[in-house]
Amino acid sequence: MERIIVVIFILLAGAVLPVFAEEPPSISTLITTQLNKYQNCVKVFNTDNVTLYFLTIAAVNANHFEIEEIQSKAGNILFTAVNKQFLATVSNVNTNQSILRITPVDSNYYFQPGIISNIYKFIEINMPKKIETVR
Repeated sequence: MERIIVVIFILLAGAVLPVFAEEPPSISTLITTQLNKYQNCVKVFNTDNVTLYFLTIAAVNANHFEIEEIQSKAGNILFTAVNKQFLATVSNVNTNQSILRITPVDSNYYFQPGIISNIYKFIEINMPKKIETVR
């Protein structure tokens, strides 16, 4: 009898838990032009600013966006995505954290949110990997 109650409890818990899980946004949501919040354009990463800067360049390149200008001293990357220019700025928060801001150059936040989320996902996936110098 106790086993039946435990099995029923496990089945009910398994049926209820997936309802509360947060689903990732659908593809149509990511590619549909919409008004984005500034808070979605800013993210703090647990890495130093040099590593984040190189990962940001790699992410822009991997997403096939056109890099217009790179200013390594200021930590700026100007790129074009879907006929819209964006400025990615990497700043140091402290020794273990850096902040990445990806904002539209024309200050019009009506664009596809997938542009920014794809860059963030690339950085999060590749952050644990060690950057190597190729000679």
